[in-house]
Order: sequence, then structure tokens, then C-alpha cells
Amino acid sequence: MHAPVTQDVHTIPRRLPEGGPVNLVGLTRDALRDALVGIGVSEKQAKMRVNQVWQWVYHWGVRDFDAMTNLAKGFRADLAEHFTIELPEVVSRQVSSDGTRKYLVRIAGGHEVETVYIPEEGRGTLCVSSQVGCTLTCSFCHTGTQRLVRNLTAGEIVGQVMLARDDLGEWPERGAANDPTGRLLSNIVLMGMGEPLYNFENVRDAMRIVMDGEGIALGRRRITLSTSGVVPEIVRTAEEIGCLLAVSFHATTDEVRDRLVPINKRWNIATLLDALREYPKATNSERITFEYVMLDGVNDSDADARRLVELLDGIPAKVNLIPFNEWPGAPYRRSSNNRIRAFATILMQAGYASPIRTPRGEDIMAACGQLKSATERARKSRAQIAAEAGL
Repeated sequence: MHAPVTQDVHTIPRRLPEGGPVNLVGLTRDALRDALVGIGVSEKQAKMRVNQVWQWVYHWGVRDFDAMTNLAKGFRADLAEHFTIELPEVVSRQVSSDGTRKYLVRIAGGHEVETVYIPEEGRGTLCVSSQVGCTLTCSFCHTGTQRLVRNLTAGEIVGQVMLARDDLGEWPERGAANDPTGRLLSNIVLMGMGEPLYNFENVRDAMRIVMDGEGIALGRRRITLSTSGVVPEIVRTAEEIGCLLAVSFHATTDEVRDRLVPINKRWNIATLLDALREYPKATNSERITFEYVMLDGVNDSDADARRLVELLDGIPAKVNLIPFNEWPGAPYRRSSNNRIRAFATILMQAGYASPIRTPRGEDIMAACGQLKSATERARKSRAQIAAEAGL
């Protein structure tokens, strides 16, 4: 057993106040089975009923129990009395000039998170949030300037996937086979608001629901979890989720990474890389993605590129170079295109794929590092942020 890494945050209970109905969205198969048995479904019938309800909710996207036509009317009435099927509320939907869609999503308690859908040639990626705000205070990240409020529940995480499928009109026609090929929403990245590994159990349960072959049915290689380096939970990710892994790396010395990614003070670069060397062995995964935001005069020198090559030795890796996406009050500037290309050339000559990410959705503040609840935007001045970053 692995001891969980905890924070002083909470996740709201799944049951509504005063014993109200339970939201089925986010229940694992085992939890759904227990819930059905709890309203009188026999142990003998429970597995069949779980399969039926599961397919209605996650394959067909049905929210009305009366529409579950292969269930007896009496059972449908029991379901409606004790349960609900609810997704987070879409407060606003913005569409970028490049087709990127950003959803401002309201969850229980009136809190807000953001979810981003990025269309690409032959695929579509949904960037999902796992916490309200973030505790990591990475100095280049807009989300990091918003205080951490709470963890999202498994239902609120998988609910983001479901509401995006609603918007894309992507639930299959009744009677159609479950065919995940050619989907508009074909990939998920846990790169939105929050640190997924500080909300491990809810993220794990949500992704298991997403991967379930009788529901949304996205394979584990279509899911990428991005962490800033919560080392103890990296092993659990391999064992209990098995998805692809990305690391928010961004620096080649502890001195710089301590400033950019403060979690480095707890688990430094050497400790993080030791854990990552074991990850592909545990999952038989593809390469680990190292995310590296390019900051002018901070981490973008040729010397940084050469150090990064040395650090990655022995790790199946690729490096995503991310031009810094500016936001109001940001204390950094984007590296020049020439500097980014020179950095990439050193990595490629050493044998590492190093694509330069094309910023998407900048005009609607939907690009990497720009997500933040609308109600929390611009509450810190540039001087405040720079002071906290030690600049």
C-alpha cells in the first residue's frame, strides 16, 4: 500500500444535503453496485443492472431514467426516487478563432473551473481540471495565482468529459455500436486547473470510468496525466491508472526550478527523475513527455538545453517546448522564436523529439498556463506576482 500524499483540502460529499438523491455520475462500478443493492436490487441481479445503467449513462449519454427503456417501469421509478444524473453547469462557452472551445464550468458550492477542447487534424483533445484553483503557485502559471479551494469529485471530473461530448454532439445514436475511432473528442489531458496527483483517488476513479469499454471507452494511451512532480503518487499512477505521463519540468537546475515550480523544494530534480526512470517499466508506456515552458532569459539558454539532455539520459522521453502564454500581470516574457528553435535543435541533435507547441486559444485565455476562474482573474497586480516569484 502507498501512503497517500495529502493536502489541507476537502472534496464535497457525493450525497446531497439532508439525505437527498445520489448523483450516479462519478460512481465506480463497485460503488454503483452498492448503491443499487442499497435500494433493494438483489445481489443476483446487481451486476446486470449495473451494466444496464452504466451503458445508458456513459455510452448513450442519457440523463432521464424514463428513457432507459430496457428497464422495468418500477425500477426506473426507484432510480428516479433515489438517484440523479447531473453534470457540472456550463456557465459560459467561448470559441477561439482557431476553433478551441473554453467552457467555464460551475460545480457544487458555486465554484468555477475551466475546461478546454482543442480540435486538431484527425483528433480532438480535452484539457480537464482536477481542482478548484491550485496550491502549487508556479510563478509562470495564471492558475497558480488562484488560491486552492477544494478537490473536484470524480463526478465533476468525468462530468467535464460528458459536457464536452454534449456540446460536440458526440453521443452515439441509439442502437449504434461503441466505436471510439474518428471521434471529435479522442484524447484527454489532465492539464487543466490543479495538480491531479494531489487529488489522486478522484482522478483515478474518473479516468477508470472514462476508460471503461462499455461507456466512454477511451483507452489509457489516449489519456495523459500531467504532474508537477508529486513523486510518491507517480508509482500509484502507473499501477492504478496506467495512463501516459507528462511532467511539468521547466528548468534544469534546482535553483531555477525552485522558483518556477516550488514543489521542487519538496521533491527536487534528482528525486523526480529517479521516479520517472521507473515509470515506463511499470506501465510498458510510451515516452514520458517533459513540458518545458520557454521563458526569455530564465531557462532558455543553450546551456539549459545541454543540461536537459544530460538529465534525460536513461528516460524514454520527448520534450514539448511551450512558448510562454502571457496573461495579465505575468512576470515573464516569451522566448523569441529563434531562441526556441535553437533550444529545440540541441535536443533533436541529441535524439529527443522536441516539438514546439503552437499556442491555441490565446485570444480567449484558453492556452496552456492561462486557465483561471473568471471570478478570480486579475486579482493580483504584476508587482505582487513578481514579488511572490522572487523576481
